[in-house]
Amino acid sequence: MRSHLLNDTTAEQYRRSVTDGVERVAARIATTERPFTGITVDALAPAIDAIDLDKPLHDTTAVLDELEDVYLRDAVYFHHPRYLAHLNCPVVIPAVLGEAVLSAVNSSLDTWDQSAGGTLIERKLIDWTTERIGLGPAADGVFTSGGTQSNLQALLLAREESKTDSLAKLRVFASEVSHFSVQKSAKLLGLGQDSVVSVPVDHDKRMRTVALARELERCTQDGLVPMAVVATAGTTDFGSIDPLPEIAELCEQFATWMHVDAAYGCGLLASLKHRDRLSGIERADSVTVDYHKAFFQPVSSSAVLVRDAATLRHATYHADYLNPRRMVQERIPNQVDKSLQTTRRFDALKLWMTLRTMGADGIGQLFDEVCELAREGWKLLAADPRFDVVVEPSLSTLVFRYIPASVTDPAEIDRANLHARKALFASGDAIVAGTKVGARHYLKFTLLNPETQASDIAAVLDLIAGHAEQYLGESLDRAS
Repeated sequence: MRSHLLNDTTAEQYRRSVTDGVERVAARIATTERPFTGITVDALAPAIDAIDLDKPLHDTTAVLDELEDVYLRDAVYFHHPRYLAHLNCPVVIPAVLGEAVLSAVNSSLDTWDQSAGGTLIERKLIDWTTERIGLGPAADGVFTSGGTQSNLQALLLAREESKTDSLAKLRVFASEVSHFSVQKSAKLLGLGQDSVVSVPVDHDKRMRTVALARELERCTQDGLVPMAVVATAGTTDFGSIDPLPEIAELCEQFATWMHVDAAYGCGLLASLKHRDRLSGIERADSVTVDYHKAFFQPVSSSAVLVRDAATLRHATYHADYLNPRRMVQERIPNQVDKSLQTTRRFDALKLWMTLRTMGADGIGQLFDEVCELAREGWKLLAADPRFDVVVEPSLSTLVFRYIPASVTDPAEIDRANLHARKALFASGDAIVAGTKVGARHYLKFTLLNPETQASDIAAVLDLIAGHAEQYLGESLDRAS
């Protein structure tokens, strides 16, 4: 079995195996005609259930053949221009190359003696990002597994900085369309069930600062502690960006930690056209960025950044076998001192390879293209009487709803939209997401692929309308 270990004696076998795998994936990507085959759980599960993991095939070619049948053939391919569903981006080749390198070397970014140059590369990228945000010379941060972990760590720091002994008094303020990880983080941090105060949004799905001011005032009058305000720069459903400068003013007035969840909107940090949409983010105490959403990186690649590096001490624990206190005096840089994780992949390498190959302007150009595509899509929807579109896009998402001319029952329209999404997914011709606006069901395009064209959007809208109309026709037939 030692023949499978990657070392100096198996380097050639490693090269052949990885090349074979890359060729399989490349062939699949080159010939993918739809984002999905439409296979169902019931159809695919038996094939995977039938595999006996205690009886290995002993040959990577045979394993890749099997993988074709149970994964590669039926995978959802984000690179396809008609994948329009979630915040999944196509990836850039330099980042995929970085993924191959980091997996083989297998550095762990917790301590210097496990990563060396990897530690310094990650720190350089953190500095680069904080400079782009404008957090100042004392800023710092660390890579994380994703936006949920980044938000959790940011709120942990806010909780500790609140300097109160009564967790029950702490309150977190976030808009009603903020990411669910805010509520999840509050629960994990031991805050009360009512600790997250939902702030109403305006027509454009941006936090109402007048309402926020009212809630902050009520909080202090009730003897409670405003622990943090979570402003969102790119909500998951609408791509809306909260009014960051006004929120910063209120946080300063009420001595409240300001966290900006820019997991989605961080692409604007590299934008050549729309960087001003993030005005005010430089005043945040902490910021979440997801490079694997808006920087075209493979999952996972995220970071939490802070204005004051000293606040990261709240995540620091010392273990004699790993990062004893003496290493701080010896100025040995251990990233575990800043992280909620211990063992951690060298995910920063992917962004490093991307910046060294394409540059920030290359990333920004791609992100600007999808923002422009969303504008084109909005114009199509606004001009099409078959659809109701909720808001003009701030980034690259469109939330809309099919509205039949002959049906007025909102519940029936809900069912038609739900059916259209399900039928489209089953066909494999395209994939769109769904959400709720108020109590009603809507559909959603999340546009992160520069290869998607306005003609793709128009074609998918026709498919949606066709599925919805077919459902409504059959529904009328059943009713009669």
